This record gives sequence, C-alpha cells and structure tokens, in this order.
Amino acid sequence: MKQLLAFALLMIAGGAHAATRTVDCGRLLDVKSGTWRERVSIVVENGVIKSVGPMTQAPASGDRVDLSRHACLPGLIDMHVHLTSETAPVVDAYRDRLTADPQDMAYRSVKFAQRTLMAGFTTVRDLGAADGLNVSLKRAIASGEIPGPRMFTAGKSIATTGGHADPTNNLSHFLSEKVGTPGPEEGVIDSPEQGRQAVRQRYKEGADLIKITATGGVLSQAANGQNSQYTEDELKAIVGTAKDYGFRVAAHAHGAEGMKRALRAGVDSIEHGTLMDDEVIALFKKTGHWYVPTISAGRYVADKAKTPGYYSDLVRPKAAAIGPQLQATFARAHKAGVKIAFGTDAGVFPHGENAKEFGYMVEAGMKPIEAIRAATLHAASLLDQSARLGQVEPGFAADIVAVEGDPLQDVKLLEQVRFVMKDGVVYKQP
Repeated sequence: MKQLLAFALLMIAGGAHAATRTVDCGRLLDVKSGTWRERVSIVVENGVIKSVGPMTQAPASGDRVDLSRHACLPGLIDMHVHLTSETAPVVDAYRDRLTADPQDMAYRSVKFAQRTLMAGFTTVRDLGAADGLNVSLKRAIASGEIPGPRMFTAGKSIATTGGHADPTNNLSHFLSEKVGTPGPEEGVIDSPEQGRQAVRQRYKEGADLIKITATGGVLSQAANGQNSQYTEDELKAIVGTAKDYGFRVAAHAHGAEGMKRALRAGVDSIEHGTLMDDEVIALFKKTGHWYVPTISAGRYVADKAKTPGYYSDLVRPKAAAIGPQLQATFARAHKAGVKIAFGTDAGVFPHGENAKEFGYMVEAGMKPIEAIRAATLHAASLLDQSARLGQVEPGFAADIVAVEGDPLQDVKLLEQVRFVMKDGVVYKQP
C-alpha cells in the first residue's frame, strides 16, 4: 500500500502527463559514439523527444526535471522476460498450478511489471505466458491502466507434444484426462500444418512475435533439457507463416542441433544458446541472426540447484548442468563476433534484477558500452524499432533513465537507476 501511495504522489507531484517537459542532464550518453555529451537539455513534447541541445538553450516554459548531477541514458530494453510469473520453490509452484486461476496470476503480474519499469527497463519482449496474460498486460500498460514497460509479446510459446512449453508435461493421468490434449490453440503442435495454425492463433490473439521452443528446457517437467524437438519441415512452416504475418521468431534453444535447425529455418533470434558449437557460431555469422544470452537465468538456476527442494528431481540436474555454462558460451559468441541483444529471462529469477546482466556480460569480456548498446541500439534493431527506441534523439520515444556516476567505468551502476521516464511520463526520480 505504501508503494502504491508513493507512486500516486509521484504522478501528481511530477506532472506525469505534462505535454511539455525539459530534462536537464549533467551528461547524456550517445550510445552510437560511446561518448558523453556534457550539460544537455532534452525537451519532450507529448511523449516524444523534440530536441536535444546544450542546457543553456533549453526553453524556460514547461515543467523541468533537474538531473544536473546525474548521467542520462536511453531507456533500457530487455529482450527476454516473463512478466506474468516468477521463480518459486517447487512446492509453491505446484500449488499455484493446482489452485491459482488466471486472474490470480494477472494481479500478481502488476507488481512484476512495475518492478521492471522502476529498474530502468522501459521496453521488454515477453516470450511466453499462458491464458493470454502477457497480451492483456501489454494492453493494460499501453492504455495507462497500470505502470509498466512497453511490451512486445509472443503470447503463448509454441512447442511440440512433450516439448519445453507443453503445459501438460508430467501431469498425472487423472489430471491429463481432466485438462485434455493441448493443440495449436494452446501452442502445442506436431506437424507443419499445425505449426501454421498455431502462428495464426497467436496473430488472432494479439501477439507481436512468435516464440518457439526448439529444444528441451531447464525448468520444464521433462527429462531432457537440450534435445531437438522439431523437424525442419515444422520449423520452416512456422517461420514461413510468421513472416507472412510480419512476425519475427524467437527460438528457445540449448542444444546445438536444435539451434542449427532453427537458424537454417530462418528464426530471428536464439535464446540461451547454451551448447552452441563452432558450426552454430558459423551459422550465426552467415545468417546475421541474433543471440540473446540470458546469463542471469543461467547463474540463478545453477545457484538454486544447490538448494535442496527448490527444484523438482527432474529439473535439478538440468539446472546444475546447463546453468553454469551460459556465461562461457556468451564469451565465445561475443569473441567470435555474433550479434548480441540484451536479454535476461527475468521471471526465472526475481523481476527487477534485470540489470545484473550487464555485470555478467562485462565479466565475460564485453566492454560496458557494448553491453549498453546490446540493451539499446541492438535490442531496438531486433524489435524493428530502430527509428523509435534505443536512443535519446529528436523524434524518438521519450524513454530516459539516469544514474549517479559513470556506467562506462562501472557498469554495475545500472543496477541503481535513480530516474525513469517512459513516453515522457516520470515514474521515478531522485
């Protein structure tokens, strides 16, 4: 209640919906050049950046935000989140599965969205949720009903029977009979034609992109975390139909063979990519497709695998085996020149901790400016939003965050965002 009251007071005192506003920054990061612009004023009108110039040239009219002691950056973008759920011990997770209604999960997602926004992530790509919850959450945020990041959603992930996103995995025979056999409408397919139907269903439901689970996964209740789970004909049918509808395709994949099939079929990004080999890296370079590493998720599940009872007996060995490898895989891919967009798999770990990914990327050999570009310029490119997001420039959405200090020297400062503006609305300020 106190947090909601504080948020309401901030909206009133900060002039959340002011048509014109000036943000005075002590310095502003030009993410393209990787250099700071000193003492800059950003003029915002109706949620769009009108001008960026020296602080002395800022107009006197309209509301002003004083960030003269702060460093400003474009709003951050996380290309892999699940805003409608969050990690929990297996006992609690199973209890939710049996007792929680979609409405319960929808209400919980409100705080996850707010936490993400307050951490400085003004845009996210949500890669899978049941019951259309992420599509509904996107609409609620876009209409201003609740605070949260701008969302691009995949709706329900598409899997094969028994695959990583099959919602009936490991259910008892009794429950399986009650639930029934999921099909394309529920995101489970077993043929090229069913794959086409599943894509069209996501279009009908209001998704923005397609997410497939090309291999087994860590947290699904199934034994194998890396096996290929689609034929190439199925993948080509899904990707081809997705392109007909203007969808990009994101492919969850841990095993190398599944990545190769997905990349050959034309997916736009590989998520996780844990066991990629040299042939996979060569395919990335040949196709120009994107890698979204999610190191944070790997670190978190590897740590929780050591906690007795946190994961089920099926999940624990997968978490222990796959989780620790993600950071090293990222290092290899980065060194080889694979295109990388920032993504964390938030929800696998607590929402709001997304910025820890920057530190993990830098630990693995990426320069701070490159990690920031991955969460701005590169993420915007993968979203097909390069003319609107990822930079603080005239004509772009007024998404601005600020920190104290210099994140090019200490990237972990991005874990302590002091100011958040999205579409010209101030949600957090010093």
